[in-house]
Amino acid sequence: MDALHTTGIHFAEVLQAGPPCLEKFWISVTSLADPKCVFTICFPLAYFLDRKVGVSVLWIGLVSEWLNVVLKWFLFGERPFWWVHESGLTRKELVTLRQFAVSCETGPGDPSGHCMITGAALWPLVTALTALASRHSRSLVVKLSPFGAYTLLLLAVGLSRIFVLAHFPHQVVGGILAGAALGWGLQGHTPATRTMGFFVAAALALLLGSLALHSLVIAAGIDIDW
Repeated sequence: MDALHTTGIHFAEVLQAGPPCLEKFWISVTSLADPKCVFTICFPLAYFLDRKVGVSVLWIGLVSEWLNVVLKWFLFGERPFWWVHESGLTRKELVTLRQFAVSCETGPGDPSGHCMITGAALWPLVTALTALASRHSRSLVVKLSPFGAYTLLLLAVGLSRIFVLAHFPHQVVGGILAGAALGWGLQGHTPATRTMGFFVAAALALLLGSLALHSLVIAAGIDIDW
C-alpha cells in the first residue's frame, strides 16, 4: 500500500503544480460537491421537476451516505494530508504540497464520500434527463449529453478531492465506481409510493443497524476511531 500511497502523493503534486487559476476551481468543486448538497440542493430541484425522481434522489442519497460510513469502518483508508507526514515520506524525499482550508479532514478515507454519494444520488436525475432528451431529439450527442456531464462532474469531483489532499486516487476511483453501481442498482427500488411511516422505519433501521455494526467492530477489537 505504501507504493500506492506514494504514487498518489506524486499525482497530487502534479495537480497542485498546475495553473494557479485552477486552484479556486478545484476548491469550489470540492465544496459544491459536498454530500450535504445532495439533500439541500439536488433533492429539492429534482423533486420540483418530478416527484418520483426527487424521492429517488433522496432515497439513494440516504442509503449511499449510510453505506459510505459503514464501508469506511471496514476499509479504513489513509488521508494523504496526514499520511505524507506519518509515513515518513517527507524525510525520505522532497515533497512539495500545499495545505488548504478543506485539507484537514479526519476519519477513514476509503471510499471517497464525495464521489460515492454524489455519483449514486445523481444517477436517477441523469437517467431521467437522458429519457427526456431521447424523447425530444434523435441526436446521439444530445441523448448522451446528461451522462457525459455526469461523467465529467464525477471526474472533476475526484480530481478536486485529490488536489486538496483529502483522498488518494484509488479511493476516488472506488467511490465513483461504488456510487454509479449503487445508483444503478437502487433506482428501480425507489419507494416512491410508500407512506411516511415506511421512511421513519427505514431511518430507524439504518440507525440501529449502524449502531449494531459499530458495537460489533468495537467488540472485535478494531478501533474505528483511529
